Amino acid sequence: MSARIEDSDIVEVAHVHAPEQTLKTPVSETTTTIPEKEFSIHSHGLEHEVFTDGRVAPTDEEKRTLRRVADRVPWTAYTVAFVELCERFSYYGTTAVFVNFIQQPLPAGSRTGAGFDGQSGALGMGQRASTGLTMFNTFWCYLMPIAGAWVADEFWGRLKTIQASIGFAMVGHILLIISAIPTVIVHPNGAIACFTIGLVIFGIGAGGFKSNIAPLIAEQYKETRQWVKVIPKSGERVIVDPAQTITRIFLYFYFMINVGALLGSIAMVYAEKYVGFWLSFLLPTLMFCFCPVVLFLCRNKYDVTPPTGSVVLKALKLWSLALRGTWSWNPVTLVKNLRDDDFWERVKPSKIENRPQWMTFDDQWVDEMRRAIKACAVFLWYPIYWLTYGQMTGNLTSQAATMDLDGAPNDIISNLDPLALIIFIPIMDQFIYPGIRKMGFTFTPLKKIFVGYMMATMAMISATVIQYYIYKLSPCGSHASSCEKTAPINVWVQTVPYVLIAFSEIFAAITGYEYAYTKAPKNMKSLVQSLFLFMNAISSAIAQALVSLSADPLLIWNYGFVAVLAFVGGVLFYITHYSLDKQEDQLNNLKQSKFLGRGNQVQDEKV
Repeated sequence: MSARIEDSDIVEVAHVHAPEQTLKTPVSETTTTIPEKEFSIHSHGLEHEVFTDGRVAPTDEEKRTLRRVADRVPWTAYTVAFVELCERFSYYGTTAVFVNFIQQPLPAGSRTGAGFDGQSGALGMGQRASTGLTMFNTFWCYLMPIAGAWVADEFWGRLKTIQASIGFAMVGHILLIISAIPTVIVHPNGAIACFTIGLVIFGIGAGGFKSNIAPLIAEQYKETRQWVKVIPKSGERVIVDPAQTITRIFLYFYFMINVGALLGSIAMVYAEKYVGFWLSFLLPTLMFCFCPVVLFLCRNKYDVTPPTGSVVLKALKLWSLALRGTWSWNPVTLVKNLRDDDFWERVKPSKIENRPQWMTFDDQWVDEMRRAIKACAVFLWYPIYWLTYGQMTGNLTSQAATMDLDGAPNDIISNLDPLALIIFIPIMDQFIYPGIRKMGFTFTPLKKIFVGYMMATMAMISATVIQYYIYKLSPCGSHASSCEKTAPINVWVQTVPYVLIAFSEIFAAITGYEYAYTKAPKNMKSLVQSLFLFMNAISSAIAQALVSLSADPLLIWNYGFVAVLAFVGGVLFYITHYSLDKQEDQLNNLKQSKFLGRGNQVQDEKV
C-alpha cells in the first residue's frame, strides 16, 4: 500500500489546491503519471510535499536513509520485450554460424555445408577473413542506429521506424538464405557476393530496429517522480524510485535478448551441423515474422513519443552557441571550459535578451541537453569494453575449434554467455541488487560500469591463459588453428571467460542502455541510444586494426593486449567521471522540459 496521509499527520498545509477529501482518498500503487506537488504536510517528524493524487514525496533525509524499490512494469513493456526476443533470435541465430560459414571450407561431398561428425563450413576463406567480415557486420549494425534514430526522432516516430526497419531486415534475411542454398553455396564467388549484399541490407534493418526498441520499451513506464510507500507485510517505509524501475525494465529487456540469442544460436548451430547453412538462415527468418505481427496487434496500446521535427538541429545550434568564447586549441583548457558551470547556464533562454529565432525551447531543455552531453562523454569509453565483448563472437569461437570438443560443435560453446545471463539476471534483480541496497551501498550506474570493465578484464586474462596452454599442448604447437588434431584440453574450460563476460554485460552493457535512456531529453531518446550503440561500431573499427593478431602464433598477444586495455580503460573511466557519479540523483530528478519540438514551441503545461 502507499504511504497514506492521516489526519494526525497534518500539522501545516501550504498552497492547498485540492479539496479536503483528497487527503483521505486511498492511493493506488500504480498510476500512469505522477502529478506536480500541490501542498505540504508534517509526517514522521518531517515536512513532506504531496502530489495531487495523495502520494507523499520523500524528503532529502528520507532519500538518504530509506531503501529504494522498483515499481510495477506495464504489460505493454512485456510485448515489446517479446518482439525484441524474436528479433534477437533471428539476429543471433543467423550470426552464430557466420564464422564457420566464412572461415571453414565446404566438407567433402557436402552441398549444404553440414559437417555431421566433422567440421561444418562453406566458403573456406580462413580466420582473418571471417574475423574481418564478422567485425564489419558488427560495425555496420551499430552504425545504422544513428540513421534509424534520426528518422524516428524527427520524422516517423519510433513505431513506424521499427516497422520499416523490419522490412529491410527481412530482405537481408532472404538474401542470406539464398547465399546458402545448395545450388549457390557450391559456387563460392556467387555465394560470398549474395552473402555480402544480404549483410548490408540486413544491417540497415537491424540498426534501425535496435536504436528504437530500447526507448520504446522504457517509455511504456511513465512515472517520473519518487514517492514514499509502506510495504504491507513489514510496515517498512521505502521510496518507489523510477530509476530503479528503469533498471528493472532494462534488466529484463536484456534477459529477453539473451533468451532469443540462446534459443536461436543453439538451434541454428545444430541445424548447420546436421542439415546445412540454408536451414540456419531460414529458421531465424521465420521467427522474425512474429515481430511485425505483435507490433501491429498492439499498435494502439503503446505509449509513444511522436516525431519532433528539427530538434537535432536546435541541439547543434545550442552547442555551437555555448562554444563561442570557450574554444581553445589547448585540450586541457578546452576541457576545463566545457566543464565550467557557466558553459550551459549562460545560453539558457532566460539569460539571453535578444534570443535567436530558433531558440524556442525552455531553460529545462538546456539542462536536459547538458545531462545528455555528460552521458555521451561516458559512452566514449565504451569502445574499449566492446572490444573485449567482441572476442566472444569471433576469436573465442575459433579458439574452441582447437580444443577437444567431444562431438559438440565449436560454435555451440558461445551460448554459455546468454545461458549465464538468463540465470543470473533474475538473481541480480531479486537478490543481489536489493541486498546491496539494504546494506546501504549506493550502487550507481557509473560504479556498475566500472565493475563491468573489471569483469571483462578477468575474462580476457582467462582467455589468455587458455590460449597459452593450447599452444603448449597442441601437437602443432603455436599453430594450433591449422592443426588437424586438437589440443587435449576440454573445450568447456571456456566456461570461465564466457561467464565472466556475462557478468560484465550485466554491469556494463545493461547499465549503458539504462544510462542512455534516463539521461536523454524526451525528444532525443532514440538518438542518444544510437550514440551509445555506435560505440560498438567504433570498437569494431578498432578491432579491424587488431585482425593481424587474430591468427597463430599471435593469439596470446591478442587476448593479453585486450585485457590490459580493459583494465586501464576501466580505471581511467572511473577517475574521469568520479565527480559525475555524485550527481546521479540530481541528474535523474531534473525538472522535465515541456519543449517537445512539435511546432517549434514549448508545449503548454497540462494541469
